[in-house]
Amino acid sequence: MTASILAAGKAEAACRKVMHLTQSYAVCSFDPAASDIRIVHSGRDGQPYGGFEPLLRDLRQEGEYLEFAMNGGMYERDLSSVGLLVTDGIERKALDRGHSWGNFYLKPNGVFFLEKGRAGVLETEAYVDAAMKPDFATQSGPMLVIDGQLHPAFLPQSDSLQIRNGAGVDQNGMAIFAMSLQPVRFHDFATLFRDGLGCTNALFLDGSISSLFSPALDRYDNIHPMGPIIAVTRKMPGLQK
Repeated sequence: MTASILAAGKAEAACRKVMHLTQSYAVCSFDPAASDIRIVHSGRDGQPYGGFEPLLRDLRQEGEYLEFAMNGGMYERDLSSVGLLVTDGIERKALDRGHSWGNFYLKPNGVFFLEKGRAGVLETEAYVDAAMKPDFATQSGPMLVIDGQLHPAFLPQSDSLQIRNGAGVDQNGMAIFAMSLQPVRFHDFATLFRDGLGCTNALFLDGSISSLFSPALDRYDNIHPMGPIIAVTRKMPGLQK
């Protein structure tokens, strides 16, 4: 990564550290009407990115900066998404409405989507009912907040503590991405989105593999492989779309 790319990202990224219930979080907020938010998975070579560095290389060839990125949903061993994945308006993998074990299937699960300059989070069945045709979408689970209510399975005294990341949309339509900086329980992570960030709907993205690219916070995680990636990009100066 060049110093100029990092400096540009640091100047623009809307990321900050937030304290909630004695724990610290990285929180990044973007206006979907003004920011180029996208969900990516595979590179110019057709192979899964698997991390931020290959994505950075592709963006440089396209004359773009990476302002922010975060792992964007659960994935299989081959890095394909577990559930729905839509990139550039094309459904790459279908919605999964099945039942099984693990966090993804802790119903209700849901979908984070981007459509015509707006962002949203919907519980999976509500997403089906809405007959969405998004530009980008990723399915994960469980939902953290559903219409202002915490997921019913979350316990305030749970001893299941993990690094966690998720996405929500606040009352102003801002897309909010958060990652815990210490291991936290689901209940506390969900209250961060509902009570601390004003999101009536929010979705868990993943746990121990949670990764963040945020020059503003000096975070360039590259330890874990990843499937879908949520990214915010912008054109380099002097280049037109």
